Amino acid sequence: MAGPTAMSSDLIEHLLLHRAIEVSIVIVALAALAFGMSVIWRKAGHTRNPED
Repeated sequence: MAGPTAMSSDLIEHLLLHRAIEVSIVIVALAALAFGMSVIWRKAGHTRNPED
């Protein structure tokens, strides 16, 4: 391909790759946040069962 079509295709590919990377970073950050919060919750002495 040559011309505007090739440039348009490259731009779309770049934007989709950029969006996929952003989504991956957000998912990893949310997982790390959830893990950290659960560790803090356990260290504070809380459990899932209120009877424990």
